[in-house]
Amino acid sequence: MRSTSSKNRTRRAAKSAAALLAAALALALTGCGGSGNKSSNGGGSSSSSGSVTLPKLSGQTLEVAAVWTGAEQDNFMKVMDEFKKRTGAKVDFVPTGNNTSTFLGTKIQGGKPPDVAFLPQVGVLHQFADKGWLKPLGPEAKAQLEKNFSKGWVDLGAWKGKQYGVYAKAANKSLVWYNTKAFDAAGITQAPKTWKDFLSTAQTLSDAGSPAVSVGGADGWTLTDWFENVYLSQAGPEKYDQLAAHKIKWTDPSVKQALTTLAQLWGKNDLIAGGTKGALNTEFPKSVTQTFSGSTPAAMVFEGDFVAANINGDTKAKLGTDAKVFPFPAVGSQAPVVSGGDVAVALKDSKGAQALLTFLASTDAAEIWAAQGGILSPNKEMDQSKYKDAITGQIAKQLLAAGDDFRFDMSDQAPAAFGGTAGIGEWKDLQDFLRNPKDVAGTQQKLEADAAKAYAAG
Repeated sequence: MRSTSSKNRTRRAAKSAAALLAAALALALTGCGGSGNKSSNGGGSSSSSGSVTLPKLSGQTLEVAAVWTGAEQDNFMKVMDEFKKRTGAKVDFVPTGNNTSTFLGTKIQGGKPPDVAFLPQVGVLHQFADKGWLKPLGPEAKAQLEKNFSKGWVDLGAWKGKQYGVYAKAANKSLVWYNTKAFDAAGITQAPKTWKDFLSTAQTLSDAGSPAVSVGGADGWTLTDWFENVYLSQAGPEKYDQLAAHKIKWTDPSVKQALTTLAQLWGKNDLIAGGTKGALNTEFPKSVTQTFSGSTPAAMVFEGDFVAANINGDTKAKLGTDAKVFPFPAVGSQAPVVSGGDVAVALKDSKGAQALLTFLASTDAAEIWAAQGGILSPNKEMDQSKYKDAITGQIAKQLLAAGDDFRFDMSDQAPAAFGGTAGIGEWKDLQDFLRNPKDVAGTQQKLEADAAKAYAAG
């Protein structure tokens, strides 16, 4: 079983969080300024500019590994630029690729781990901690973490009584982004609120000449997010928690119902940009760019708030004008709210690694990162006006207002062999299902076989 260190964290109230999200997205999408940059001071034995004191690290080079590429990587490096100014340390970024656990495991076993890594799956944090690969947070980092984060997010970075990580980057994975010109051309004036309305809207868009839904099926993690949103809304929070912990099997009737629902979209080539084959050859970044650029853009793309970074960095579309967003439609009685996040951990027992984690847990780092766009921070003490655009700021405020009332990404709670590795487990099984949405029973059998093997191996 893979779960967070606090069982109470999984007792979520999706209804209240969904209502808060809907209220946030009902607000107008307008830009808000603010760079978020603080004054810097790299001299002396330490830097005390901003809200946190950091040691002098002149001459040191730190390696930071994470999955991000493109705009997401560039935005993160703006945060590292500030860390360099304050400490004198150089920071090299190492992209892990989608197989983060495999990449890092190879580096660690080869004796060359990065100083700090961002893990996109909480299950990987547990596995690495059990192997003795992670270094607990030092007192300075823990102090920043406990001051700036709610208990739910603190607990997510802990395992077996030790605090290992800082969830410096969060995501709301229950959003659908849409091309306003495509909606206008099809005569659509209201965003769909239910799954039935969503399918009807997709058909209207298709009939009007727009590829309705862009799906990044080449990246299996996007397909797990599709499943989780449908499942949470349809089966409910209790079933969601049980499946996340593998206390019920993937052959359960609730899984059959969710897959059957997904097939209502995935089984219609005319509603998917490029059809099923095109979707399976489309990586996540392309799924965004082909929605907001090109001669025949798609009308909608599902994914988290981080889509904003790709829109800002890779297209000419303007948030609030060309690109807007609505909550993932309610499949059951309530719209889902699924959250994810990247947890920063130390893989080396060094002064530099601890200083970087301390900085990442501070309001200073959160405000600089938020100002770049395409990110939510769980940091409850940061200045919320620092967000680059109003829609991201409103989503962030409502996520914080929900407290611990959210459901964490199901696949990220699983062992990496099932929920977090390209080409195997849930990622591949759902890609196979996208390829053949009629095979609900066969997909369930494969999911259960892969889950049982991965959970048994730990």
